[in-house]
Amino acid sequence: MATQQDVVTRANFDEVILPIYAPAEFIPVKGKGSRVWDQQGKEYVDFAGGIAVTALGHCHPALVETLKTQGETLWHISNVFTNEPALRLARKLIDATFAERVVFMNSGTEANETAFKLARFYASTRHSPYKTKIIAFHNAFHGRSLFTVTVGGQPKYSDGFGPKPADIIHVPFNDLHAVKAVMDDHTCAVVVEPIQGEGGVTAATPAFLQGLRELCDQHNALLVFDEVQCGMGRSGDLFAYMHYGVTPDILTSAKALGGGFPISAMLTTNEIASVFHAGSHGSTYGGNPLACAVAGTAFDIINTPEVLNGVNAKRQLFVKHLQLIGEKYQLFSEIRGMGLLIGAELTAPFKGRARDFLYAAADAGVMVLNAGPDVMRFAPSLVIGEQDIDEGMRRFASAVEKVVNG
Repeated sequence: MATQQDVVTRANFDEVILPIYAPAEFIPVKGKGSRVWDQQGKEYVDFAGGIAVTALGHCHPALVETLKTQGETLWHISNVFTNEPALRLARKLIDATFAERVVFMNSGTEANETAFKLARFYASTRHSPYKTKIIAFHNAFHGRSLFTVTVGGQPKYSDGFGPKPADIIHVPFNDLHAVKAVMDDHTCAVVVEPIQGEGGVTAATPAFLQGLRELCDQHNALLVFDEVQCGMGRSGDLFAYMHYGVTPDILTSAKALGGGFPISAMLTTNEIASVFHAGSHGSTYGGNPLACAVAGTAFDIINTPEVLNGVNAKRQLFVKHLQLIGEKYQLFSEIRGMGLLIGAELTAPFKGRARDFLYAAADAGVMVLNAGPDVMRFAPSLVIGEQDIDEGMRRFASAVEKVVNG
């Protein structure tokens, strides 16, 4: 028999959780594939993917089996020791990318914090203690620690917390001339998302990323790619840098890396990694056997032609549905992004109402996201089925109709 303590409702959130989130009114309790069920048994099609995290859907059988097996073997040992799952996962990432060294953390914030610290330490060690400038971009998002939220180009997330880390400059995204204007030999790094996620699902142009690579080479600065949201298959390539043919010096990964289990990674070269030594950085949980085992299985599934080649085909189906909805209601001015990171910008009459469409979608039985007040965002499972896409879009169209006519 359930006790009073066992029975929880959405109202309990406001009583016990710090008020930094505004969750939906329903509470999901079960997920399978691209479907989710709430406490009342109502079904939802999941186009949100835990914000681009559940890249293989909910409770993928291979991930569940790996978690069970590792859960009966070894959970945590700390970085006083190493472990087999971490070493296997590191080798997989190195073999599949430009990287020669990897370090594991627990979140995108931590991976980016590590990357930014390494970039400054490398510049200080190899060049000059005055080579500290970081160039980043308006509307970028790199995490919630004080350092990463300052590098992120959205003051609404960084203001009010006291003095910010210094020597960080923001310029417009996709504007190479703006970068050239502030780039100099004091610059230690340029930090960029190949596809801005939180900032509106805007992809970098090839010329922009190629130009950043050339500028960094000219000024002995490091090029840091934040692929926390756009990496691990979401673009249709394993990492987005592969699509552009531009190789960064440091790359960060999280979200889909663990398929839903918290883990992140920072990837770099031997030369850059060599400036760190034992004690330069660390993490209690980073690289734990549970997370690395699950991530290893997720990596093996995602990094296959079947999954990666299927991403763009699924994107085309999403775009087809969104175009039909957009044309019917004059709703979208642009559908952008790459692969299964899709942004649909609202037209002028609906600017600022992204959350209205999000809530209406939930009522209609489909989970979607927004990227700011003017953009609807879709980041579903990379292996979502065609029937799920069709049904979810039917529900989304119903939600749109209610908002537009309401």
